[in-house]
Amino acid sequence: MQINYLTREQFLPISIQEAWDFFSSPINLSKITPSDMGFKVLTQLNGEPIFTGMKIDYVVKPLFSIPLRWTTEITWVMAPSTFIDTQLKGPYALWEHTHNFVPVEGGVKMTDDLKYALPFGPLGSLVHILLVKEKLENIFNFRKEALIIFFGEYKKS
Repeated sequence: MQINYLTREQFLPISIQEAWDFFSSPINLSKITPSDMGFKVLTQLNGEPIFTGMKIDYVVKPLFSIPLRWTTEITWVMAPSTFIDTQLKGPYALWEHTHNFVPVEGGVKMTDDLKYALPFGPLGSLVHILLVKEKLENIFNFRKEALIIFFGEYKKS
């Protein structure tokens, strides 16, 4: 299994608590995910905060508009600075997404560290090169732009 990594860093002109409140709510994921992904949260969350062990079901269309069920578990929470979600069921052989928030002058530094792998051995590696790597890059590029629309541009004082 070939393990891949994607890291993104973005500065936002909001407090760490505002960042935590937004990103730790799975409902907000659909606001920062491209619409062609068909991303929907299926789990009734009732506004409860995330917690270690929380399981969340989604439908997502990662490739060719084919809907897939995706289940993640929040495997670690240290509010308001870090949480990790791990795929239990879905299109990846491995998916571990660490979200970090650090207060900085004028806002918060948000870091996404993604560790992932595709199934199917060498075929999965080829699909990663041909399709998945660029798709994930595009999702995180969209997310960056969406966050600027939601929160504005970060300007260091």
